Amino acid sequence: MIYSLQLILCFFLDCIFGDPRWYPHPVRGIGWICTKSERFFRGCTKNEYLAGLFTVITVVSSSIGIVTALLLLAGQLSVYLEQVLAIILVYMALSTKDLLVHSNQVYSALLSSDPLEKSRIEVAKIVGRDTSELSEEGVCKACIETVGENMVDGTTSPLFFAVLASLFSVFTPLSPIACSAVGIFAYKAVNTMDSMIGYKNEQYLLFGRVAAKLDDILNYLPARMSGWCLVISAFFVRLDWKAAAKIYLRDHNKHSSPNAAHSEAAVAGALGVQLGGPSFYFGQLVVKPFIGDAGVQVVALHIKKAHRLVVVGIVIFLILMLSLRSLFYLVT
Repeated sequence: MIYSLQLILCFFLDCIFGDPRWYPHPVRGIGWICTKSERFFRGCTKNEYLAGLFTVITVVSSSIGIVTALLLLAGQLSVYLEQVLAIILVYMALSTKDLLVHSNQVYSALLSSDPLEKSRIEVAKIVGRDTSELSEEGVCKACIETVGENMVDGTTSPLFFAVLASLFSVFTPLSPIACSAVGIFAYKAVNTMDSMIGYKNEQYLLFGRVAAKLDDILNYLPARMSGWCLVISAFFVRLDWKAAAKIYLRDHNKHSSPNAAHSEAAVAGALGVQLGGPSFYFGQLVVKPFIGDAGVQVVALHIKKAHRLVVVGIVIFLILMLSLRSLFYLVT
């Protein structure tokens, strides 16, 4: 019960405060370690795959080691200090509010006096595709796709590994919430590396392969659980949950990533819109399958609907994970 309240508190802290820009975020530290490790191991071997493997091992082990050391030190001073630090670390690893804030800026730009130009600038901050030629509908689609996909990377996968790691507290001197902090930063280390080096281009095709594959493996279950949580969420927020289930089952594999389309498909179905399709990345046209059915024009209001759908979906996911944890202890 105490652990459940602590994790719920972490989620509420993220929803209320997000990530203030005035403090150095730990994920930036992970990025710094990744950059230094890449430079070091590229200099040590010409085998890019091995260099990438050693980089992954270094970044993950460093992230786990630093967080564990901080929590053990705090625990030596006070068990309460350890738990407070752990709650702060878990909260800092979640990204629900930041995702909503950035996508809300796109929404506000679409309602401004110069909607097309301003919204292109705002959406460019949260997507990887070229935005200079996007129509207003294209901006809306890009924003909604990001909201759906980043639900997994930013919140549900971190929560999944936070809860999973808490089960190992019986084998360590750390409290369950402290183990959650270690688990969540182990995941964030992999996810951060995937965003930095997990590209299929000449520079990172071999070097970033381990990071990209590991990120796919870690997100496998959370992505699928998130898809179904969005279907349930659609029922509660009075969107089309039947279409969400239909499109999810039909289109969840229509993406180059084995995980990204799960949440996107459920969102597309619930909103009754079509996402995906061809996009430009670094000046090159990338042909991607469409997700969802065409017919309804995607407008700014759909961004707000996506917000409600995703937030309720995250809450359902959190309740599900805490329920599974309680069931685990009940049967063991």
